Amino acid sequence: MTSTLPEPQYFESFDGQSIAWRELGEGRPVVLIHGLFSNAWTNWVRYGHADAVAAKGFRVIMPELRAHGASAAPHDAAAYPPDALSRDNLALVEHLGLTDYDLGGYSLGARTTVRMLATGATPRRVVLGGMGLTGMTDTGARAGHFRNVLANYGNHERGTPEWMAEAFLKTVGGDPEALIHIVDTFVDTSRAELAKMSQPTLVVCAEDDDDNGSASELAAWLPEGKYVVVPGNHMSAIVNADFGEAIADFLAA
Repeated sequence: MTSTLPEPQYFESFDGQSIAWRELGEGRPVVLIHGLFSNAWTNWVRYGHADAVAAKGFRVIMPELRAHGASAAPHDAAAYPPDALSRDNLALVEHLGLTDYDLGGYSLGARTTVRMLATGATPRRVVLGGMGLTGMTDTGARAGHFRNVLANYGNHERGTPEWMAEAFLKTVGGDPEALIHIVDTFVDTSRAELAKMSQPTLVVCAEDDDDNGSASELAAWLPEGKYVVVPGNHMSAIVNADFGEAIADFLAA
């Protein structure tokens, strides 16, 4: 298991914001995007998932979303237009000159992946982790939840989902004043758009995770969807080695 986070590299995105990415391994490129409040270390490196993928012969490219990790975290709402995250990552693909690559993400990273597909990305294979059908088609509920988490930061009742999300944000040292604007970037993807996504797609989700709706329904709606269940819930799935192994096996198949 990798214990050291790869050093960040930077590029200027579509609007001049500095976006960071990290890499490990060599071989076929795969872009893996972390979830909301998280970063490359927490989702991909810390628990060995990037290593598992790299061991199958992949160059693992891990961007850090704007307002996250080492990327720019402006407080100006104008820096968070709709689809900003997908535009950042499409810009990274272009910056790196990737033409034959794989693409995936966890939670918000999965939603970002789908928005990239809806707006021109052409990966060979796709990985959607911790995501269900309604999390793609109706983003309003999740946007409202996280807006509440951030707008009332420090005032949530212990043990509630809002308090748990806040506690996670504190562990990664996130910036609430920047992150509250991330929800403004969310864009729904219609079922018709999903039905056009013909790439082989792994939908990997924890058995007790319905935060973003039904993962099995998402897999069933996709033309080439494959559904894999791992232990845990939305917060704990990434701690389990089964999560990274499922991704590595799928990409290497």
